[in-house]
Amino acid sequence: MWLFSAAELGSHLTATSVTLRRCLRLGVTMAKSKFEYVRDFEADDTCLPHCWVVVRLDGRNFHRFAEKHNFAKPNDSRALQLMTKCAQTVMEELEDIVIAYGQSDEYSFVFRRKSNWFKRRASKFMTLVASQFASSYVFYWRDYFEDQPLLYPPGFDGRVVLYPSNQTLKDYLSWRQADCHINNLYNTVFWALIQQSGLTPVQAQERLKGTLAGDKNEILFSQFHINYNDEPQMYRKGTVLVWQKVDEVRTQEVRLPAEMEGEKMTVTRTRTRPVPLYCDLIGDAFWKEHPDILTGEN
Repeated sequence: MWLFSAAELGSHLTATSVTLRRCLRLGVTMAKSKFEYVRDFEADDTCLPHCWVVVRLDGRNFHRFAEKHNFAKPNDSRALQLMTKCAQTVMEELEDIVIAYGQSDEYSFVFRRKSNWFKRRASKFMTLVASQFASSYVFYWRDYFEDQPLLYPPGFDGRVVLYPSNQTLKDYLSWRQADCHINNLYNTVFWALIQQSGLTPVQAQERLKGTLAGDKNEILFSQFHINYNDEPQMYRKGTVLVWQKVDEVRTQEVRLPAEMEGEKMTVTRTRTRPVPLYCDLIGDAFWKEHPDILTGEN
């Protein structure tokens, strides 16, 4: 049963429409308050166009964090795998990232050169990558450190750097991988001297002062029978994350005709996921194998 006649209903709708328009106009007026001038203090942090945008994260005071959480020395595979898991989560959330590279407690994320994500604001690039990575580190901690409780939240600082050409981007990634090799070789010898020869950290540091890469390799081989080239590539070269098609197999219940009962079947789906590689970035082989990263066709 209608509460209003047709004429009365039409009158109510008209009045409602007029009130709505007035409210909308009032809302626009209210939005432009006298306090809005404070927006003028926001700095313009738009990244230059046609440049590669790289966000690099570093763990804050991770030497202490590793000590407090009993990380294995010189490398803890659990910690490195957790870092990679967090980086994969970032890439899946921010699909404009074309490649990422990680070593130790750092990860670099390279955004598509033509990306217009959040109007190329550097603050958006950095804060969203950092927050997604840090929250993922806490969220996935127990998947990798089952018996080690997380004693306090980890912190990560970030920076945004622009690279104007393909060559400068390649040189940047080569620099980070060379840094991985230098640091890992030193740490491998340093901890071997402490753990196997009984030296103190100060004595081990003094023993390695002034040594070159060849000297460190000789110490590893002659004193500890370690061939550095046989060490896992994840330790020596770091981790490269690239997008690849992956077949995912899962079991699900398939609906069959009414006269038959439901049946579980194995289903394979192909998805594009960030996949870890342990390979050389300094030479040309990687870039010839993955030309789409630099051409922007992916």
